[in-house]
Amino acid sequence: MIGKNVTIEIFGTLAEKCLYSGQIVGGKDVRHVYVVSDQPLSGAVDCVIIASAVGETSLQTRLVAAPVHEVFYEPEIDRRLQRTSLRYRWINCIYEKSCGAVVYRINEKNEVRVLLVKNHNGKCWTFPKGHIERGETEEQTALREIKEETGLTVEIIPGFRETSTYRPFGKIHKTAVFFLARADKSVVSMQPSEIDYYLWVSLNEALTMCRHDNDIKILNEVKRRLGVK
Repeated sequence: MIGKNVTIEIFGTLAEKCLYSGQIVGGKDVRHVYVVSDQPLSGAVDCVIIASAVGETSLQTRLVAAPVHEVFYEPEIDRRLQRTSLRYRWINCIYEKSCGAVVYRINEKNEVRVLLVKNHNGKCWTFPKGHIERGETEEQTALREIKEETGLTVEIIPGFRETSTYRPFGKIHKTAVFFLARADKSVVSMQPSEIDYYLWVSLNEALTMCRHDNDIKILNEVKRRLGVK
């Protein structure tokens, strides 16, 4: 059902006009769902099934929908479902968000070097990032993930935020948010479960090593921001 377009009849508000109860209209089975929205809802609403809150049994599992063109990520869905009596183990969500950064340092020759990592099971060089968790800001996620994956404590440079959107498989929509962050050391302590390899390279070398168009676009923005030719 996740990713399916449906019409939902709204029954009522569950939590301060941000979570509603409803029923799918026109289906073979009566399916009660939760609807998340930032807008007041009533009557029949065109929605997309964006998540499933998975319980111990099918009776404890509930579909979650949102009006077409509204996007909600797992932490926000989880926060709203916390206001209900639903008991669930995890949430499968069609929209996923990761946050990370292009990490750079200035070497002893006053040259810019950026950190590229090759993730566990990954085929391409990219930047450290990870999934946002409940209660975190995007910047907090980026700092935590960089620390966990590389052991580096970095400083985020204000005013730089680039996004990359893609669909790796099926109906999953992924958004990656990247900041620009400066490291004060070059020694990386890899998290073996996440990263297999890392390299410090020049920006021009990074442009030849990264394969994805979105990563190349982000690196070119970094070059402009840092004034590197």
